[in-house]
Amino acid sequence: MSDDRIGLPQGTLDLLILKVLSLEAQHGWAISERLQQVSTGVVHVQQGSVYPALHRLERRGWIRAEWAASDNNRQAKYYELTRAGRRRLETETASWRTLSSTIGNILDLA
Repeated sequence: MSDDRIGLPQGTLDLLILKVLSLEAQHGWAISERLQQVSTGVVHVQQGSVYPALHRLERRGWIRAEWAASDNNRQAKYYELTRAGRRRLETETASWRTLSSTIGNILDLA
């Protein structure tokens, strides 16, 4: 792992996947590529982590999947957010912002 990359805290991957899927339906590889792109390479998620997370989110009813042709005309499983997934994204985003702000305040103590 590169020194510029930061490991994701437990549970963060689910939040990031939900956010990516809130913009548009994506297949697994595109999700990990989007995370790496938006984070300018700091976040790199192994395919071996993405797919178990997608299956977990699907079991919870936060995303749904459908097979469709990808850009290179191959069959790929596309994932999209459900209504319950949008609600979960809002809840988790609010919790993350509160936690990160609180941690920032603690770290800024002189």
